[in-house]
Amino acid sequence: MAFGRQSRGTERQVVLFVLCVCVCQSGAETLRYSLAEEMERDSFVANIAKDLGVSPSQLASRNARVVSEGNEQYFRLNLNTGVLTVKNTLDREAICPQSDICTLFFKILFESPVQLIRGEVEVRDVNDNSPVFPEKEMVLEILETTSPGSRFPLETAQDRDVGSNGLQNYSLGSNSHFSLALGTGKDGAKYAELVLQRQLDREQQGEVNLLLSAIDGGSPPRSGTAQVRIVVLDANDNIPVFSREVYEVRVAENSPPEQLVVRVAAADPDEGSYGRVRYAFTQTSERSRQLFELNAATGEIRVSGNLDFEETKKHKLVVRATDGGGLSAHCKVHVEVLDVNDNAPEIALTSLTASIPEDAPPRTVVALFSVRDRDSGDNGRTECAIDVDLPFSLTPTFDNYYELRTNAALDRERTAEYNITITAIDWGRSRLSSREKIFVQISDVNDNPPEFTQDVYTISVNENNNPMLRIGNVNATDADAGKNSRVSYALVREDKEQPDVSINSENGDVYILRPLDYEEVRAIEVTVRAADGGSPALSAEALLRVLVRDENDNAPVVLHPPPDGSAAAGELVPRWAQAGYLVAKVVAVDADAGQNAWLSYELAKATEPGLFRVGLHSGEVRTARAVTERDAPRHRLVVLVRDRGQPPRSSTATLTITLVDGFSEAHLRVSEEAPATDPDGRLTLYLIICLACVSALFLATAAAAVVVRLRRARQSMAGSLPTFPKSAAESSAGSLPRSYVYDVCFAAGTVNSEFRFLRPLFPCFPAGLPHGPGDQRSSVCSANLGEEADWAAQGRVPLSEGTGPRPAEENASSDQNPWLTHQ
Repeated sequence: MAFGRQSRGTERQVVLFVLCVCVCQSGAETLRYSLAEEMERDSFVANIAKDLGVSPSQLASRNARVVSEGNEQYFRLNLNTGVLTVKNTLDREAICPQSDICTLFFKILFESPVQLIRGEVEVRDVNDNSPVFPEKEMVLEILETTSPGSRFPLETAQDRDVGSNGLQNYSLGSNSHFSLALGTGKDGAKYAELVLQRQLDREQQGEVNLLLSAIDGGSPPRSGTAQVRIVVLDANDNIPVFSREVYEVRVAENSPPEQLVVRVAAADPDEGSYGRVRYAFTQTSERSRQLFELNAATGEIRVSGNLDFEETKKHKLVVRATDGGGLSAHCKVHVEVLDVNDNAPEIALTSLTASIPEDAPPRTVVALFSVRDRDSGDNGRTECAIDVDLPFSLTPTFDNYYELRTNAALDRERTAEYNITITAIDWGRSRLSSREKIFVQISDVNDNPPEFTQDVYTISVNENNNPMLRIGNVNATDADAGKNSRVSYALVREDKEQPDVSINSENGDVYILRPLDYEEVRAIEVTVRAADGGSPALSAEALLRVLVRDENDNAPVVLHPPPDGSAAAGELVPRWAQAGYLVAKVVAVDADAGQNAWLSYELAKATEPGLFRVGLHSGEVRTARAVTERDAPRHRLVVLVRDRGQPPRSSTATLTITLVDGFSEAHLRVSEEAPATDPDGRLTLYLIICLACVSALFLATAAAAVVVRLRRARQSMAGSLPTFPKSAAESSAGSLPRSYVYDVCFAAGTVNSEFRFLRPLFPCFPAGLPHGPGDQRSSVCSANLGEEADWAAQGRVPLSEGTGPRPAEENASSDQNPWLTHQ
């Protein structure tokens, strides 16, 4: 392995040595050859293999090739023969123009091993080009007064060949006036000059023609010729003369370029160059020179720029005519520019009121502006107008000034701003116009009061609400703007009492200040005033009605039996009472309204549950079955009175019932027949008449006792009468009686029948409950139910309810008002 590494290192050193030798040789050797131009394609140049001392096979094995300097390859190397040939025909004048020596450089490149050899080929010139004059004819103008010996340079001929093949000599054809003088310039180029030998005479010979020849030094030589024409010029003894001293012309300002304005002409009687006149501007402004163009040969003046009548109305031009001898003459050209309607009117605002109040009176000046048209005549006359549907008008003042005024009342709420377009138009044939937009803003004036969205706002709220409860909102809008549209709310207080409602002055939110009680306040009506922020402020009013919704916050109140225990003696029921016998009636009221005041009755507790029943809606306590001897003499009933609120509220009434003996058969018979009697039949009328008669008969004997007793009863119960609902609807919610009912009692088994007039048994109402002066129930209060015990001791017991027989069913008696009578 070590030996292999050493051998590879030796090979690298040998290759590097060979490369160095080749590079050194490439820098030392240069092959030089010479070749005539115009050689045919593949012409022999040199034998490279022979000159390098190598065989053609070595050229091929070492991949030799020719590399030319530049992009174009001029030579080709044949690897089989080692001969260098011309790739294409070489033209020295094309390869090396303007150069005496033309050398082409190339390199012979050996790739294996690398070797580079320089070479160069000199392309020799061949006389393949003749001298050529720039022009075939040369014209010389010579005054007839030119003195002999004067020299006139001639155009030099050009020969593309170099060296001896280049231009060497000039020759001139024979003539009697001129000779040829040769010279050599600093760059070695030869030139020729024409020398006048004898003075010319135009009158004898006006033109002399000569033949000039140029000859090169080639073998055989080549030559080129040119014609030299000598024009004999007349002597300048006359000046040019214009046909007019002043030219006056008119031209429209919209004339296009190159339009002819005028043609000036000057004549010179001389001939030749002295008679040829040239024209030019003189003493003319630079702006006029830019707008007009003068043809120096013809004297035509044409438009070259944009004429503008508004810039310059007249142009003064001075034209100078000069002949070939330098003599000159002058004329004036006055150009009047005619106006064309090419300028639109110009609107210039002088004063503008950007904002005017909506209560501005008519004829208020809004803007002042002027209109100018740079044209003249009718083209400069203008008129102005605005849209006809605007509350504004234009009024001309002085010069070209106009005033923009209001011509009607303004209303910002209808139109808050106006975009007014002022149109100015001239009177030209092709009428031009311009427009100017003016933006006028209408400022607000407090001319609109606030407007409520409703005349009456009705808001409902439950009673027992939380303090400072938001219950609704009132809203008023103002068509004005800014502070004039800023609405504030307030309550209109007709008295000094603090209202139960409050209103947010900024957003109109309505609040309840304290808890409300439906039983005390059912509706609140206040007036709300909305005022804007203008000065003076405008306002509007609306009615705010707050309706208090009832909640079931009152329990039923039992009126009979009295809760104070005054009826502790209880009710008396005969032992012979049958099923359906009316024992008592529980009377209760509820201070709430609606469903919260609908009452129902049920038997909650009883000593003998199966003996008594309670009407669900009437509160009547009746026997559920016939009383027997086995029944206990005393019974205690607890009646539950419940409303229909959510949640329901309830109260209880306690009844003490005593079963007694000693009721007559008449009592029993009447009680048994009572359910079959129609309370609305004829018997009722008869009983009432009988009752009235009995009352009249006993009036004299019992009046004093009855009156005294009634007065005492009124005095004792006046302070404790209940307060009934004020309306009839509230009264119907309870179960109080509405009318008087009278019963007639007969004593069975006696010879004489008698009528007894008994006062109705009114329940004693507890103090503090509602009552009214118009209610008959509030004027009379029955004696304490404890008196029933006295009646029982005297042999007087309840007989029946109503004026006739009544059905035993509970529903048939729920609508009647029970009144108990005793015999």
